[in-house]
Amino acid sequence: MTRIFCPTNFTVASHVAFQHALSLALAYRSKLTIMHVPTAAADESGKFPGVRAVLENWGKLPANSTETDVTALGLTVEKIKGRSGDPVDIVLHYLEHHPAELVVLSTHQKEGHARWLGRNIAEPLARRSQAMTLFVPNGKAGFISPENGCLHLRHILVPICAQPSPQRAVDAVVGLLTTCGVTDAVITLFYVGAEPDMPAVAAPVSDSNLTFAKIAHDGDPVEQITGAADRLGADLVVMSTAGHNGFLDALRGSTTEQVLRKLSCPLLAVPVKLAEGD
Repeated sequence: MTRIFCPTNFTVASHVAFQHALSLALAYRSKLTIMHVPTAAADESGKFPGVRAVLENWGKLPANSTETDVTALGLTVEKIKGRSGDPVDIVLHYLEHHPAELVVLSTHQKEGHARWLGRNIAEPLARRSQAMTLFVPNGKAGFISPENGCLHLRHILVPICAQPSPQRAVDAVVGLLTTCGVTDAVITLFYVGAEPDMPAVAAPVSDSNLTFAKIAHDGDPVEQITGAADRLGADLVVMSTAGHNGFLDALRGSTTEQVLRKLSCPLLAVPVKLAEGD
């Protein structure tokens, strides 16, 4: 993961998403692009989040650090002020010319999308960028500690079905946990249906002591998935999404969209081509 993209409008919700993006960029030693997207709801008098100030507060940098100190961490930070216009078009235009492997943004759960951008950005953004997208619920702390930047990822729920293939989602979360130094997490593969029908998923080879569990329940997919996330105290839900045309088709009235609206923890959407795993 070489590039992480995080849009912001200088609000508290956007700052929580920024903290997640920064912590992950630090772990992956990648480039972090922060884009201020002007909106009517934004505080135009605000400022870009202070990367060095946050890293100093987290104990990652000494006091009065310099840009050279940031570079020494393997981190590159780029701050961009978006032009005036439609917020969605601004973000999509940038991503089309500067692709990112991961997009991090805050969402309002009642709508299941980034309401501060004026309309639903989740679908067109993921459809065109083909990037993994981490949705951080507004008003929730997520899995990054604001005090020290440490990750709290102990219970991860991965809902699986035959299509789209869940393998890439499992590979992605294992890669994330390994890169971030998480060694004792439990990854629960959750299938809505009869246990004998559960799709086979290979556990990726890892030096970490990750534990895999499998659960199957009949019932409404959305209720079962969100209920399981609550019961397990999931810190993160990871879902494969139909990625042949992005997850626009998968999200429209889909299980993923409905789950996103009801979750109280972050959701990582991983695009997968429909042909993968067939």
